[in-house]
Amino acid sequence: MAEVPRELYAYIHRITATLGGDDLPAPVFAPVVHEHDFQAPGVAERTAANAIQFLEEQGQAYVLRVASNFILTLTAGTAMTCADAVRKLLTRKRDWEVRSAGRGSKGERWYAWAWLATASPKHTVLVRRHLKTGELAFHYCFVPDGQLAPKARLIRAAGLRWPVEESFQLGKGCFGLDQCQARLYTAVLRHIVLVMAALAVCAVTAAQLRERTDTQAAPPVRPGDAPPADPGLIPLSVREIRRLLAAELSRSKPPGHAARWLEWRRRHQARSRWFHKRARLERNYALVS
Repeated sequence: MAEVPRELYAYIHRITATLGGDDLPAPVFAPVVHEHDFQAPGVAERTAANAIQFLEEQGQAYVLRVASNFILTLTAGTAMTCADAVRKLLTRKRDWEVRSAGRGSKGERWYAWAWLATASPKHTVLVRRHLKTGELAFHYCFVPDGQLAPKARLIRAAGLRWPVEESFQLGKGCFGLDQCQARLYTAVLRHIVLVMAALAVCAVTAAQLRERTDTQAAPPVRPGDAPPADPGLIPLSVREIRRLLAAELSRSKPPGHAARWLEWRRRHQARSRWFHKRARLERNYALVS
């Protein structure tokens, strides 16, 4: 049975002490290209317009998720919605390029992408199409003078939406971010701060222990590769660290119970991940060939 790293709780105490002291770490700013999502009906247009005006006044590049009825002004001076622009201008197969939006837990996330110019040299439209369903997503991009933002960087920024949503999912499902019963502003704020602090502690710990706890077998390189005898263990995740801390605080199970279940889950996920990657190899090769 794999031994849980003894330094885990030392990391927790050190991080907690740092967050509680006066010498807080310097803030880390996100990359220059950001991605936002506005989908609320009726409010979406006003919210997106306000965000666009604010970011451009600050000289901040962005990749802004917009609705299909967002109005564009194209190079010829023609105004049309994003959906109409795709239907009229992106009719050829060569207009689309298959690229990855980033790595997920089960491999690369492949989509078809198209890039449209507008009347402004600083603004472009990045269109994402799902390879199976054909569902479209539209991103309004702004790059100020003096900054370079090729298509690869804009696609990478558009793909940041998934990690953000995953963080909210972790906060709600594992730490009770949406389970506050308070009604007063101060009480709600205290709950949010405590939940996000707990999430941050577990996320930092998982990042620091990722390389030391990752013993997965080498991924397959061909669809016909035989599975490994030992799939290994996936690295400690935020969920698993939360379970370890909860088990350490409660101590309601027999000694070693939490560690044994931890190893079983990590080994099972490593095996499932290996077979999933092998199943996707043939399709991925067809996409990029």
